[in-house]
Amino acid sequence: MKKIFFSLIALAFGLMLSAQDIPQHISYSRIYDFVDELANDGVIEINSVVKPYSRSFIAEKLLEADAQKERLNKRQVSELAFFLEEFALEQDRLPDFEFPLIEGKKGRLDLMPPMFYYRDKAFRARVQPILGMHILNNDNGQIQQRWFGVDFQAMIGKHVSVYGSLRDISAAGKSKMENPPLYFERLSEPTFLTNYPGYEYKHPSDFSDSRGGVKLGWNWGSVGLVKDNVVWGDNYNGSNIISGRVPSFPMITLNLRPAKWFEMNYIHGWLVSNVVDSAKFYVENDVKRWYRNHNKYIAANMFTFIPIPKLNISFGNSIVYAEDNVQPGYLIPISFFKSVDHTLTKGLGIENQNSQLFFNISSRNIKHLHLYSSVFFDEMKFSRFKSSSPDKNPFSFKVGGKLTNFPIRNLSANVEFTKTNIINYKHSIEAITYASNNYSLGHYLGDNSQELYASLGYKPIRGLDLEVFYLDAKHGNEYNMMKYDENGEKGTVPGVANSYIIKIISQPSLGDVIWSNKSFGFRALYEVFNNAYAVVKIESSDIQGYDATSEAIAGERRMTAEETLNYFTPAFLQGKNTTITVGFSLGF
Repeated sequence: MKKIFFSLIALAFGLMLSAQDIPQHISYSRIYDFVDELANDGVIEINSVVKPYSRSFIAEKLLEADAQKERLNKRQVSELAFFLEEFALEQDRLPDFEFPLIEGKKGRLDLMPPMFYYRDKAFRARVQPILGMHILNNDNGQIQQRWFGVDFQAMIGKHVSVYGSLRDISAAGKSKMENPPLYFERLSEPTFLTNYPGYEYKHPSDFSDSRGGVKLGWNWGSVGLVKDNVVWGDNYNGSNIISGRVPSFPMITLNLRPAKWFEMNYIHGWLVSNVVDSAKFYVENDVKRWYRNHNKYIAANMFTFIPIPKLNISFGNSIVYAEDNVQPGYLIPISFFKSVDHTLTKGLGIENQNSQLFFNISSRNIKHLHLYSSVFFDEMKFSRFKSSSPDKNPFSFKVGGKLTNFPIRNLSANVEFTKTNIINYKHSIEAITYASNNYSLGHYLGDNSQELYASLGYKPIRGLDLEVFYLDAKHGNEYNMMKYDENGEKGTVPGVANSYIIKIISQPSLGDVIWSNKSFGFRALYEVFNNAYAVVKIESSDIQGYDATSEAIAGERRMTAEETLNYFTPAFLQGKNTTITVGFSLGF
């Protein structure tokens, strides 16, 4: 009877909380890991194919776990109490931290964590400072990254949420290399095969990140206008559908959960093409022309069906397009966008827009074990699946599993494999590539690549995460999606319009391995108090470039080993290194 009583309380809280929808940014990895752990252990059920989760959703799941404390181990009970205070406003209460500076009935200002909270019948809000620094050091040099800013979140009435944040980030480096490439401090560039977030730099090594939005929520869904990062596809080391690595972009979001067995997610986003439109410009002093970028948009949907509890089957499609204005056909959330595109462009004899198709399956039916797989198709012809077909579909697949709290409590193990075929994520028209700010929306390794990732984690006490990890990543020959030669002639075989492309996707994958990264490392992260953590990371890596040995073909970017290394790898990480990272952060 007691268990039923607490379950009913948790359900009532869930119905109340789900009306608010402030996204919890994906960078707060510890709360995502904890929710994932609870789901893997069978305590709660989640749909993990689309992130970020809303803070109300997280609070709802924490309350569900709180009603089943007897199923949690000692460390999990401590973690649960810790996170419940972080999500206090979503429970319609003020937190109860240990070091208040000012404490009242409607608000409080805390020293640790440094946070201001306010709550009354119509308005709930919190403001927190953002401050942090990481120091990275290896044989190539040292990089110091600093950031500061502020984060604001508010819930107005029962259905409206407003949030915003600004982080200003700078980096400074001291190189030990004789001839370091320009901008030694940059760890993220569109061509770099690293998992660091992407940024549009305002200075050689400085950048800012502004996120925020407004959302209208109700018990079974929400709609919003936001600028944020999204991740689509189950993963623990980089999604191959939408990775979340590109700089945050504005988008319309729609989430619908009308039944326990179904969920729909949709976005329409305004991407940054970085492709100049020569017909659009401002004129300064009747002399200077300032040219603008081509418009670039993305529409994407994801449908999740849950035929039995803990088994989620998801599929969806997307399109990247570059019309002068938003196309209403792509604002229809349930559309099959390639068909809409054919209706709009086929009869005109012009090039189609860039469409994609993807699938994801996630199973937590075996207690403590999460099995998952995702597939991303840039283009698909069923005839190419035949073993006799020389040309192969440009697609990417990921398969993996994570085991938590079995056979040893507080221990987890993860293995994940990703393989991506040639010219996946690419397009022959630069304005409609699967990218924003030139960063690929897909997997961070790009096309013609593969990755094996494994990790072993241990959480001995509340807040302390210890992890060892191994990475074996490879990239093959680099190709462009080529339809025309330098004279504008299409194809090289009479009667075969796309013979350049067909020859490219008929090459073996990976072909010549021209870049590799073998890394082994250890990471310790301790969340001292809410939204404040210290981190130590030691990583031994061997990142190399190699000369290709096969005969070059049309459309291939043939580089020397040194050129390949500089193209794909920041100077700081090149070669054999042991990189030590230490840092702290207030706010994530």
